[in-house]
Amino acid sequence: MLYEEVVESGNRSTCRSSLYWRSPVIVQTEKQRQPAKTRQTNKIMKIWTSEHIFNHPWETVTKAAMQKYPNPMNPSVFGVDVLDRSVDQQGRLHSKRLLSTEWGLPSIVKSIIGNARTCTYVQEHSVVDPKEKTLELKSTNITFTNMVSVDERLIYKPHPEEPEKTVLTQEAIISVKGVSLSSYLEGLMANTISTNAGKGREAMEWVIRRLNAEIEELAITARGSIRTPMAAAVTEK
Repeated sequence: MLYEEVVESGNRSTCRSSLYWRSPVIVQTEKQRQPAKTRQTNKIMKIWTSEHIFNHPWETVTKAAMQKYPNPMNPSVFGVDVLDRSVDQQGRLHSKRLLSTEWGLPSIVKSIIGNARTCTYVQEHSVVDPKEKTLELKSTNITFTNMVSVDERLIYKPHPEEPEKTVLTQEAIISVKGVSLSSYLEGLMANTISTNAGKGREAMEWVIRRLNAEIEELAITARGSIRTPMAAAVTEK
């Protein structure tokens, strides 16, 4: 299996590309032998990875990640439905959600794939482990799977050296099937994912600011509610 990898690291993206082989061991029997013209060819898949550091503690970033949508930076995600939520015996929170998204593919991709409509549904499974302080999200598209598949994995962990910061590692595996120029299309989609990832990080900061503002507003309201009875008591005296 041939993979092409694009790596982005740090707050500023520094990309490198590499090609490497993963060669499975194949035991061929008489039934498996086929004429050369019908044998399956090696499939190229694009692997995109990225790392980003948030200047916020893990608890804050985790809350923001679970309340990320909707946001003005990622209008492509226009619907979120919680399918299931439970806590396992280890105290980990499992959530399954259905995201309604507009992929926003380049017009050339739409024309080659043959779909002007790019609204798709994405299934997401997240696991929050408060003891280990990890949040892992896995998502995959469940529509257009006969033409394209995008599998993403995000992991949020405290920074190993600066615990008040959080490290996000992100990976996406893109595979376009059954069309010509699949490697080229996968590259275009990887660029789209990279752009959306940048917007997603901006959205996280936006959500964190919103949450902090809400906390501050509640604190002000609480202080005001305490002062009112005290002022009334002083007036009565």
